[in-house]
This record gives sequence, structure tokens and C-alpha cells, in this order.
Amino acid sequence: MATPHDPYVRVRGAREHNLQDVRVDIPRDTLTVFTGVSGSGKSSLAFGTIYAEAQRRYFESVAPYARRLIHQVGAPKVGEITGLPPAVSLEQRRSAPGARSSVGTVTTLSNSLRMLFSRAGEYPEGAEPLDSDAFSPNTAAGACPECHGLGRIHRTTEELLVPDPALSIRAGAIAAWPGAWQGKNLRDVLDALGYDVDRPWRELDPADREWILFTDEQPVVTVHPVRDAGRIQRPYQGTYMSARRYVMHTFADSRSRTLRAKAERFLTSAPCPVCGGSRLRPEALAVTFAGRTIAELAGLPLTGLAEVLSAAGGSDTARVLTQDLLARIGTVTELGLGYLSLDRTAPTLSSGELQRLRLATQLRSGLFGVVYVLDEPSAGLHPADTESLLGVLGRLKEAGNTVFVVEHQMDVVRQADWLVDVGPLAGEHGGRVLHSGPPAGLADVAESATRRFLFDETPAPVREVRTPSGWLRLHGVDRHNVRGVDAAFPLGVFTAVTGVSGSGKSTLVGQVLAGVLADRQTADASEPQVERPAPGCASAEGMAAVDRLVQVDQRPIGRTPRSNLATYTGLFDVVRKLFAATDVARERGYRAGRFSFNVTGGRCETCQGEGFVSVELLFLPSTYAPCPDCHGARYNPETLDVTLRGLNIAQVLDLTVESAAGFFADTPAAGRSLRTLLDVGLGYLRLGQPATELSGGEAQRIKLAAELQRARRGHTLYLLDEPTTGLHPADVEVLMRQLHGLVDAGSTVVVVEHDMAVVAGADWVIDLGPGGGDRGGRIVAAGPPVDVARAQESRTAAYLRSALQLN
Repeated sequence: MATPHDPYVRVRGAREHNLQDVRVDIPRDTLTVFTGVSGSGKSSLAFGTIYAEAQRRYFESVAPYARRLIHQVGAPKVGEITGLPPAVSLEQRRSAPGARSSVGTVTTLSNSLRMLFSRAGEYPEGAEPLDSDAFSPNTAAGACPECHGLGRIHRTTEELLVPDPALSIRAGAIAAWPGAWQGKNLRDVLDALGYDVDRPWRELDPADREWILFTDEQPVVTVHPVRDAGRIQRPYQGTYMSARRYVMHTFADSRSRTLRAKAERFLTSAPCPVCGGSRLRPEALAVTFAGRTIAELAGLPLTGLAEVLSAAGGSDTARVLTQDLLARIGTVTELGLGYLSLDRTAPTLSSGELQRLRLATQLRSGLFGVVYVLDEPSAGLHPADTESLLGVLGRLKEAGNTVFVVEHQMDVVRQADWLVDVGPLAGEHGGRVLHSGPPAGLADVAESATRRFLFDETPAPVREVRTPSGWLRLHGVDRHNVRGVDAAFPLGVFTAVTGVSGSGKSTLVGQVLAGVLADRQTADASEPQVERPAPGCASAEGMAAVDRLVQVDQRPIGRTPRSNLATYTGLFDVVRKLFAATDVARERGYRAGRFSFNVTGGRCETCQGEGFVSVELLFLPSTYAPCPDCHGARYNPETLDVTLRGLNIAQVLDLTVESAAGFFADTPAAGRSLRTLLDVGLGYLRLGQPATELSGGEAQRIKLAAELQRARRGHTLYLLDEPTTGLHPADVEVLMRQLHGLVDAGSTVVVVEHDMAVVAGADWVIDLGPGGGDRGGRIVAAGPPVDVARAQESRTAAYLRSALQLN
């Protein structure tokens, strides 16, 4: 029975997502880890139920008007929760922050540094003291007026805009112009203005070429179009826009990613000539501390910044402010992020790095009596850094807080005070609490998928290392902290790229190697197939051996509920055609489009195919409710009249992949998609499950399944960045079977990975380091796992030896 001083958080009747009326008691003031296979319901319990209820209770105390301004996760489906303190959620947000957000703004360290310069900086003689805002590139008082605080400017040149000066304007000399009617319109306007659009570009007067490409004027002229294919075209008023103006406007304002990417090809990016890339006004850059400007200090790795501040003397004010900064920096470096600099932009950070930065900020907040709910804080962490993470979590608990962690890393699970294991499987086969108690007690739970990985010490079977069929070689890689590196990637085998956080793994694989291959694939087919290096690489060899590049990441498969597993894999097209082929559909004249909830015709128009409607409440936040007409089915009654083997289209979309595999067993086109989804362990997902409800690991496996169902032609290179993030060890085994199957079929797989079980099973390992940031960026070891495990300089070696069970 709950008492006012009940030391437990007691959950009764939790039914969120797949939870099956869960009843569980979890002690406060502990480090509690929630485990279970992907889709088992552990996040639904930790985030969807416990944290959501804590947030709902907090908002009950907030003024109704203020509630409208705050994003709320909604009331969870739960009978009762008692003993629940206020909660703070630290999730891995998949959305990228803005370009003006940085490590300094996320951690608030930039605020402290600006205060240090404002109060204790060394000003030029006669200069007025500046407020801290004057040292921020994100304020009008501090931003460089030329680049508006961005640090870079975009420019274009005649060579970029007109790559082939032998062509005339009519023949397409100005490559930067848009296609179709808009490009023809600009050409006709120039013709009407009196410019010769039929002479080769190089023969035009230089002054005319300058005006055509770079003028800021926008003259309006009457255009008399040439009659085209017998169509009557009336005169119209046409406005001219120079090529530079068009490119800059498209790059800055277009919402189309494709158009922005095309415009970017005609631009060069360079540091702002006024501020030199520092983003600040000259007045702010004239102030120094320890002999350096604020931009110079913000550009140092945090470990280097700490060294400068520790050696700096100064007034009492300076000492107080530097001590505060050093304490805050110490927490961030303890979490393995000392290689980051304050000016590193947030969009370039991984979701794991962002979460750990927010965790460091919380550790300095001094809160106590709070429940912290964390989503896989070890994601993206090398085993060497996981030990530091455990120390930080322990200090949060010692400060009088409760720490709930959703986690798959067994080293973290072993250090827990309390373990909540959810399962036994995923989806409708999970949603039950199998064990709630000290971790040792899980050894007696036979149906737990976690038990084997927590307690089984049986060595993995030794696998024969494959022999490479060739090599991809990059020479002189020079990008970010990877400086002058030569790297060789074997073909026809499974390669794992390892190293501590910030050592340069993603730079080498995801940017340089992928860039070289992508450039080759997108080259004009009419050009000779010369191997051209991507930016950051001096030269490359062996690229011609790869026919296709596939990058599989954890970004969402869609950003709205209209995108789902069936639409992404193409399965929905097959299903709609099957419904259109039924007798009832043919009699009524229904085509496949009738069975899409994204277009008018077959969908419910009350909710426009969403399945729910927004309910506006005066002085209260909007809420969502099932559509009153279709009750969540998304379709109108006439469409739902059509059935396929007894099920309508809404009921088919509600099937799990596992159930659908049986339902469509005699339909080869559908069976291929469903088999690949089952092969990557996603049998528990519903066909119509919105993309917004999928985890990063699930999104990655859906993308892999979509690739697996394609007919493979030629040699394919698969690049994956930490594919095991978000996966339970049991799911990792399923994923690895598929990836090794690709290699056995003749492809090449390269993964950036921290999971030593995956690395131990690779054919080749490339280890970067030895540290992060300036202390990394070198290949310290390369070879079969057994050889890398014995490398003296490698920080990975000790953990790889343990995974291989070597002496």
C-alpha cells in the first residue's frame, strides 16, 4: 500500500502502446535500467507512461494559457501511478537543431565565456566595456554585419555559372538557370532586351557577360514569344533576374532540398572577409582574455580551453568566472566529449553527443529529488567512455535523484541497482514485465531475451576470416581532424571502423569514402570515368570496382504520420492494386488510387486521411481525438465496403508484418517485402504504423529491408554508421546475419561501430585514434580483429581482446 513516504514508484494498469496492463514497483533513489528487445515496450513504460505522467502532473499546476505554449506528450494510458516525483527527460532527439545552435549554446558554456570577456576581458585603451550580448554572434549587438553572424559567405563566379563558354545562351550556356519554362522565360527576356542569345558565350562583350550574370537590376520588358508547335502565345511582361541573383535566392529561400542542392553547386563558401569567420563585430574581437579573443577560445577543443583557463590569472572576478567554467567543462570532458569545441555547430553532432551534452548540463543544475529518464546514454560511446558515463550517472543518483535508463549496453545493465526487463518478444508478443528487481534475479527468468547476454560467458564460435577481392584506397585524407591519412578498405568482406568518440570514424567513412563513391556515381555518363576524389581526399584508387553505393542511416523514413512502413517499402502499392482488382472495386470503377489515404476520393474527408482530428479548446492546449466519422480508419465507408479475403484496407494496414506474411502468402510481390522485414526482426510492426512512432534503429532496419528486396546488380558497397544503436543484443544478432549474408552474396559492408561483439565478428578492423579531436584522426591499427586486439597504441584493443576472449 502506498504511503506519503513510499520509497517506490508504483505503476498500475499501464496500457500505453503494447503494454499489457503492466503492474510494477520501482524503488526511488536508484539507478534502474529498463531492458528488452526492440519493440518490447520498455520505452513505452519508461517514457510513454512514467515520464508522460510526471509531465502531465506538472502541467496541471501551470496556468492554462501558459500550457498552450509548451509541447506536451499527452496523458498516458495508465490506471494509477503513485510515489512519482517530478521528472526530467533526456531523449535522443532525431531532429537537427538550427545552424546557430552550438556546443556552447546547448551547454550554456558560451554564456559563461561571454560573461568572462565582458567582466574580466582586456579591453583596448579607451574602449567602452561591452555587455555579454556583444560577444554573441546570435545577437544584433555582436553579429558581424557582413555575414550576419554565420561566419561564412557564399559567392559565385563566371566559371561556375557558365562551365562551357563555347555554348550560346539559347543552347544552355548559363548552367545555373532553371529548366523548363522559367529558364526559357529568362532567355526570352534577354533576347527582348537586345542581347544576342545565339552567339557563343565567349564571343559576347565582357561588359554584357558581367551584366547578364551579376546585375542586381530587375528590368521588366514586353516579351513576344516565338510561336511554338502551332500554339498561340500572347505577349507578356517578363522580369529579368541575373544568374547570381537566381542562385542566391534559391539557395537562401527555396524549401525544396533538390533545388537548394542544385543551387549550391554554383556557389563557393568562404570565411567572411570582414570577421575572418569569427562571426563577431570588430569591437568584440578587440577584447582578449589570456591573450586570446573569444573566437579563438571558442575554437579550441574543450580540453585545450580548460588548459588555457587553468593557466590564466587575473582579478578575483576572473578567478571566480574561470573556476565556474572549468567545473562545467570538466563534466563535459568526463563524458568523453573533450574533443568538441564551443563553436561546433549542433547539426554536426550525433544524437548521442547531444544527449550527453544535456546530461552534463543537468549534472551542474544541482537538482535533487528528481527522476531522470534517459534514452540509451551509451549510444555512440566507445567502451572506454562508457566507464565515465557510469560515474556521471552514479553522481546524479548520489545527489538525491532517481535515474531511469532505457539501455541495451550490458556493461551499463550490470552496474544497475534495479533491473526492469520487458518482453519476452516485441509488439503483441511483448509488453509484459518479466523481471523487476536486482539484476542477479534475471538469471532465473527463462523467457527473458536479455538473460543470455547478461550471464552467458560461452565464447562466440570462431569464424573464418574472408579474403578480400580487391581494395579501395584513399590517399591524403584531410578533413576535420583526419589529417594526411592513407586508408585502405578491403572489398568483398565485412569491415568495422572503430575508435573513441571524435576520433574521425564518421568523417573517414560517412563523408570522405562515401563522397568519393557518390561523386563517381553522379558523374555525367558521357564523361570518361576518371576517378575523381571528393573534397578532403588527395586521390583515390579502386572505385571502379564498386557499381553501387548504399548508405543506411538512422534518420526517420518520414516526418509525418502519413509515411509508414508500407509506403516506404513499396508494399502499399501492391496492396492497393490487390484491392482495386477485387470484384466489388471493378464493379464500382475504383482504381488503386481510391485506396490511398493521401488523396481525395477514398479517404475520409473529415480528417483528410489522418485518422484523428485536432480539437481546439479555449485557454487549453489543443488535443487530438479519433475522427468522429471514420473512428481512426482513415477511409470513407464506401472504400471500407471493399474487402480482400474478409478484411478491408484499414484492417489490412492494422496487421503486423508477421500476420501479413501469412495473409499475403500467395502474393509474391507482397511476400518479398514482408520476408525481408521479417528477416531484419521487424515482424512486430504494423503495416500502417506511422513513421513518427518508429525508433532510429527501426527506421534503419526498414531501409535495409527495402534494399534487401531489390534485385542486386553488380558489386554494392553498404556503409552503415553505428547500425546497432538502439538494438538489443538479440536484435544485433539478427541484423548481423543479414549483413554477413550480403557479404556472402558478393557485396562489401563497412560499418562504423562500438559494439565489440560486432567488431570481433568482422573480417577487417580499422581503428582510429588514439584519442578524440586533435588527439585522434590517425589509423592506429588495421587488420583482422585478432591482430588489432594486440595493437599497443589502440584504446579499442583491450575491449576487443575481451570480446575475443584472448589472453
